[in-house]
Order: sequence, then structure tokens, then C-alpha cells
Amino acid sequence: MNTHKTIFDTTLRDGEQTPGVSLTNEQKLKIARQLDKLGVDVLEAGFPVSSDGERQNVRAIANEGLSLDVCGLARVLTKDLDACIDCNVDMIHTFVSTSDIQRIHTIKKSREEVVAMAVNAVEYIKDHGVKCMFSAMDATRTDLDYLIEVYKAVEGAGCDIINVPDTVGIMAPSSMYQLVKNINNEVNIPIDVHCHNDFGIAVANSLMAAEAGASQIQVTINGIGERAGNANLAEVVMCLHSIYGAKTNINTEYLLETAKMVENYTGIHMPANTPIVGDNAFAHESGIHTHGVLEKSDTFEPGIMTPEMVGHKRRIVIGKHAGKHAVKKSLEDMGIETTEEQLDEILIRIKDIANKGKRICDADLHAVASAVLGRNLGNETIILKEFSVMTGNLTTPTAVVRAKIGDEEAVASNFGVGPIDAALKAVELMIGGYTKVKVRDFSLEAITGGSDALAEVTISVEDEHGRVVSAQSASADIATASVDALITAINILLEKKKLWSME
Repeated sequence: MNTHKTIFDTTLRDGEQTPGVSLTNEQKLKIARQLDKLGVDVLEAGFPVSSDGERQNVRAIANEGLSLDVCGLARVLTKDLDACIDCNVDMIHTFVSTSDIQRIHTIKKSREEVVAMAVNAVEYIKDHGVKCMFSAMDATRTDLDYLIEVYKAVEGAGCDIINVPDTVGIMAPSSMYQLVKNINNEVNIPIDVHCHNDFGIAVANSLMAAEAGASQIQVTINGIGERAGNANLAEVVMCLHSIYGAKTNINTEYLLETAKMVENYTGIHMPANTPIVGDNAFAHESGIHTHGVLEKSDTFEPGIMTPEMVGHKRRIVIGKHAGKHAVKKSLEDMGIETTEEQLDEILIRIKDIANKGKRICDADLHAVASAVLGRNLGNETIILKEFSVMTGNLTTPTAVVRAKIGDEEAVASNFGVGPIDAALKAVELMIGGYTKVKVRDFSLEAITGGSDALAEVTISVEDEHGRVVSAQSASADIATASVDALITAINILLEKKKLWSME
């Protein structure tokens, strides 16, 4: 499949239909701009007839002057089509149910009526000078002969591209291949596919459709969408590029950046093991793996896809499965040199800690190395003096932090959506003149019970070059634990930066 495929993104339409997700107008506009930067060919901005707010969103995106085509969704109803036309979209995606189960029980139309409605909608769109995509909803449960009849009818009406949706996600990849192959043999306009992930094979079905002749694939960022979601853009694109040798217009170096934006706006967290863009996608802990990767990355990574290709970074993780090479490399990154005997002792202590179920952070490795070498490694650039947080149901959470940074005293205050957010933002503001960092990950776990439970906070901070350092702290006061962990991580990062600046 050494050919070019176009990418149709429906994050702002089907993606926003994810249960519990509701994007603001400004968030939608920012995502649209990001998708344009990413290189998406078509963006489905929304379903304009559904509400006045939705219509305003779609119109704003259509008028943004983006390079991609902006598409609006519409049923085969004149009011829906007019709503899209009123938004000045480049393309209208119109649809009607064609499977017997949906046709009989939802729209209650005969097969002949459905064909007529589809043709009328396509002709209406083309009469208004707009590109048209027609979708036979629930195509994968539609009688094949009838499905082809519908597609041929809209092709004759001037449709630009047809969509084959696996609406309820029930196709096996081999069946998807055969279906698209059959349709491709009968129609002469491009084929697009829209696969749902109910059985976890939306990406596989999309790729099989592409093998069978589909020229365009519908996707969402992070695979969000109705029920179990849609085909994941990053996975589809990187499979096309790296495995199939196909081309798209996607600028893959922005995949992680885009995924993080959508994760942040939707609140749908990506599991660490998410392919391509997850935190663990290029992370290694096993001693055998890390040894190999440190020698040559292709030994335990695909090779045909590197972290740099998708805007990611390789990470060596220290834990119970870590080997001597990984620990040595991590210590060297901190500017710590050891003898073989010291290295062996550090490895033993690290494994002892990890075997008790504790996640090993950079701060832990630093502390263990200090103990084994019998000296304090590095200085604390930032020494916390005091901090306070004011919050309540009538007060915007506000934090004030005072610390000694080098030989100077610094004070900063900031607001947040909660006391922890305010405290962390105050620290970031306070150290802004010394180094640029942002909180990359934050996790909280209660390690004792009761209202006075001891909480353990783990924080990862990232500098302007994408380098990450992690630290933990435990306290009955969550805000205290959070600030302590953050400052510990920043201190280690500052020590590392001194080393990096000498390289």
C-alpha cells in the first residue's frame, strides 16, 4: 500500500460525543488550529443544527482561515443542510440509516424512501456549490446489494466521496477488507471509512479498509468518541507511515503535543501504555531491554518509528526490574560517578525499595546514591521557608510561597482552581526567573486510612527542553506534600541542568 491517504478528523464532533466531555468554544477553536498545524486534511467541526451554540462554533472554525477543509454534519433533512450551508463550511457530511434494524426502528422509512432522501440531500448540497460526503449509517449491518445501490445512487447525484461507517463497531478486520473491496469494485468515487472501537479493533478495521482501497480514514485524537470511541489518529497514521509505507499530510512530530492538548481539554486521561503518545510508549525498565536500548535503540524499539518522529522522548525507568546499565546511565545523567561496588550497592537498595511496592523517582535514586557514597550530592538551590493557602466556598484558592533561591529570598502568590493547583502555580511563578518548568504529571495516593490519612504525592516536572525529573513526598497535608515534591524535583532538575550546560 505505497500510496497517499487523507485523514478526516472528527474529534470536535464524534469525539465530543464521548460521555462526560463538553468543550468550550475557545477550546474547540484551539483544537481546530492545532489539527491544522498537525496537517489534518478534513476537520468535522460539529453538527450545526443541534443547537445555536454548536452552529456558532462551526461557523467560527469555518471562518478561521485554516488550510484544512472544515466539514459540518447533517441528516438528509433540508433544515440540517441549511444549517451547515449557513456556517460556510467547505464540506457537508450527510447521512441516513440504511440497515434494516435502524431503518425500520428509528427513521421508519422504506428502502426506496431512503434512496430518494439520500439523492435529494446530495443534489441539494451540490446545487449550493459545497463538497459532499454521503454516509450510509450502519453500513456494516446493511444488506450488501442494497448498500451498493444506495452508494451508486448518490454517486449519480454528484456526491464527492462516500463514507462506510462501522457504526456499532462489529466488523472483523477481514470482513471490513472484503466489504470495502466489494464497494470499491462498484463505485468510482473515493471511499472514506469511520470505525468504532467497541471490540478494540477500530484501527485494525481502518487499516484493512485502506488496504482494500479506501482513500480516506476518519479518526479522533486519542481515539475518543461515542461508547468505546473511534480509530485513534496517532495509531492509524503511524501504522500507515511506518508499517505500510503509505503517505499522509500529517506532521507526526506534533502527535504528542496534540494528544496532550485534547487530554487536557477533555479530561479523558490517556493510560500510560497508550501506543505512540502514552507516557510509557518509549519507556524501558527491564534490565535486558534497557541494556539493549542504551547500546542501540532498535534492539527493543520498532526502529521504523522513533520517539522523535512523534514528538516524544525515550525514558529509562528505574524500578524493581532495572539493571546495572540503566542505573549507571541515570546516575551519570545526574553527574554522579560510582565504583562498581558502589553501583552494585545502589542497585540492591533500589530494588529493595521497589520490591515494597514503591515507585522509584529521581529523588529516591539521588538519596540512595548519597547514602551509599557517604556524602551529600549537590546543593539545594531552592529552600522552602513557608507557604500558605487560602481557600473556601466564597474565596478563590490562593497560595503564597516564600523560599530562599541561591542567596536571595523570593516570594510569589498565585490563584488556582483548588488549593493544590494554586500552591503549585505559585512555586512555578516564584522560580520563573531561574528556570522554566511545568508540572507534567501529578498523582496522589492515600497510604493510610481515616480523615487524617497520610497522602503520597508524585510529581514530574519538565523543563523547556522536554527533560523530565520526578519526586515524591508524603504528608497528612496534601498541599504540603505537593509543594515539597515539586521543589525536590526542581532542585534535582537544576543540578542536572548544571551538568548539561557543561556538556
